[in-house]
Amino acid sequence: MFGRKKSNNNIVINGRSITVSGNNISIINDKVYVDGELVEKNLTGNVTISFEGDLARLSAEGNVSISGNVRGSAISKGYISCENVCGDIKAGGSVNCGDVSGNVQAGGSVTCEVVEGDIDAGGSINCREARGGITRRYKDH
Repeated sequence: MFGRKKSNNNIVINGRSITVSGNNISIINDKVYVDGELVEKNLTGNVTISFEGDLARLSAEGNVSISGNVRGSAISKGYISCENVCGDIKAGGSVNCGDVSGNVQAGGSVTCEVVEGDIDAGGSINCREARGGITRRYKDH
């Protein structure tokens, strides 16, 4: 049900609000796509993107901070910060979110509420409840 229906949402890129029809975001190199449609290009420096509404899916090459839920999976080469995620999370950096229905894989630390699946982290893990397996890929000194 979520992610299939196109709806009007707002995406704010570096302070500029754009109304888009869709809810799948991809951030590739210096470009932002919503449902495969290019909405912004030639981005440089520290890029700030916020999405008003729930996302169906998120894919990014850099750090991502979303004020809302991700109804599918969230994938980023950097860190991911968001509310709840109904799918899996895979991040090259740290993860900071609410509840996760799937697995969490992070190169850095993981801070979440409830994780239904497994957690694989390169840093510390701080979750209220982890219902799956936990793997830490770092050693305490």
